[in-house]
Amino acid sequence: MLRWESPKSTLNPMNETPERHLRILLQSVAKRFALLLGMASQLPAIASTESPENSTALEDSWLEVVRQTPYWESQGVAQNIATIRTWVLFSTGYCSEPDRHILFDRRGQFLAYIDNADSSKETVERLNQTRARLVAESRVKLWSPGSTTSRGYPFALACHQPFVDMNEAIDRLTGTSEEYRLWGTWDGMTVGAKDQPVSLIKLFEVVYEHRKAQGRFSFPDGTMATFLGKTIIESGGQKDALSRQAAQGIMQLRPKVLNDCQVPEPYRLHRMVQVDCALRLVEQNHRNLKEPFDAVFGHLPLKKREALYDLLLTQAYQIGVGRAIDLLTDSELGKAARYFAQHQALFSPEDILVGMIYHNVGRTDIGLRTLYYVTDTRLAQKELCASSSMKTHRWCQTGNSAGKY
Repeated sequence: MLRWESPKSTLNPMNETPERHLRILLQSVAKRFALLLGMASQLPAIASTESPENSTALEDSWLEVVRQTPYWESQGVAQNIATIRTWVLFSTGYCSEPDRHILFDRRGQFLAYIDNADSSKETVERLNQTRARLVAESRVKLWSPGSTTSRGYPFALACHQPFVDMNEAIDRLTGTSEEYRLWGTWDGMTVGAKDQPVSLIKLFEVVYEHRKAQGRFSFPDGTMATFLGKTIIESGGQKDALSRQAAQGIMQLRPKVLNDCQVPEPYRLHRMVQVDCALRLVEQNHRNLKEPFDAVFGHLPLKKREALYDLLLTQAYQIGVGRAIDLLTDSELGKAARYFAQHQALFSPEDILVGMIYHNVGRTDIGLRTLYYVTDTRLAQKELCASSSMKTHRWCQTGNSAGKY
């Protein structure tokens, strides 16, 4: 039986009445028939209260499912999400055919797939029909229709990810071909030479060791393995990568960050400059994040605490250290962290991090991409460290990995 989280207590998720169960069931049935008649847009989405006047707007209805999810459902969710993201990033499993969408529930469990239609609108209609069928088959309790501009529930992921080429990204980092090798100088550092270019991995080593010898870095050594995975996910190691948010270069740094690093305009795509500035950002995040993290999770066993900290430090690179700290300290955003800290023995570090993000999706610009970010980074790190040129590398040997805690 599906349980709902009480808004007054995270320890007692029972907060349902028979009348509300019946209302939701009748609403779901009504939606299904309306969808088949092409009238779904005229019906209200999943209601958040007993009053029809307070029904959640259609484009936000999937967020109501998120808000109703009890914290305890985060047990095992990280592995479920890792499975479906593996299919997407590596074109395997149910994503072995690219022209598909896969559907999954709020615990990251795979439910179904569809073959894409000829247009985006028709694909969305097919997704909504599948969502309704999953309710009719009792595979899920609730569904909400999506559109070409809004998400629905169960969640859907496109298998086709044209910006992802994991093998090429790894080749680019490890310098398997001449075109991927480089040389250069920056701020007293030299990497390679014109007649002896080196890999991006060598560039990371030179910058990291140089700044560490200067006493500039105090973040854990194991962070560097994650940093490599982050590079793959951020840009695939492409020098000229540019996002819609104006983040640029192999480390996808925004102009404000580059300004903070005092990087002159002509050098902003220079790969040594990018790595240097990005590592300085990691150090800055570390110095700001460590104290509030320890205040919430300092009682965790050492190995588990270190693994969770590495995950949150990785997340801070994507959402900003301010929001990462809010996930620990804010009266609303920090509720999930406080629950997981109290019940940490029931959850892996990965489950805790994913749970902290999932229960705050839709707040302060935290979206589903944020939910996948650390998982994708870890999958990229694992694939890189399994390559012939990296499997014995010291960073791959010291990086944090999943396991028993």
